[in-house]
Amino acid sequence: MSIEYPEYWTHRQWMSRALEIAQAAGDAGEVPVGAVIIDGSGHLIAEGENRKERDQDPTAHAEIIAIRAASQTLQSWRLHECTLYVTLEPCPMCAGAIVQSRLGMVVYGVDDPKTGAIRTVLNIPDSAASNHRLQVLGGILESACRQHLQAWFATRRLQQKTTDRGKTVQ
Repeated sequence: MSIEYPEYWTHRQWMSRALEIAQAAGDAGEVPVGAVIIDGSGHLIAEGENRKERDQDPTAHAEIIAIRAASQTLQSWRLHECTLYVTLEPCPMCAGAIVQSRLGMVVYGVDDPKTGAIRTVLNIPDSAASNHRLQVLGGILESACRQHLQAWFATRRLQQKTTDRGKTVQ
């Protein structure tokens, strides 16, 4: 394993917190994605969960909310000494915000084969258009993150089928 042992456990600890936040988002009817930002000293400075439905805001992704909160906490948009932990690989919008905020590192749980813009579908951080390079680590608590998302979507599909069956067809 290329990750130093203590660092590995630190990554698992913060990803576990992001999973707890994702659970809260899912319980509120949002796609269950959670994010936390840790400063250079290893202190939690921001958290975010998906709030798109609740806020009726297409930009209310967990990463964006956490980046905004971290910037407010530090009173700076430059988060170069910070690490973002997020349960799902960021989308293009969030990857752009990550680059713009100059985050030092992104750690994510599971790849997003549809819209992942850190490594899976696109690679915005390493793009020629990117003016900032950052460290990326994927696969931390990957199985737990994947299972959490899959269970939420399976429940959602089942609820939709039940709702559809109860409707009168004209």
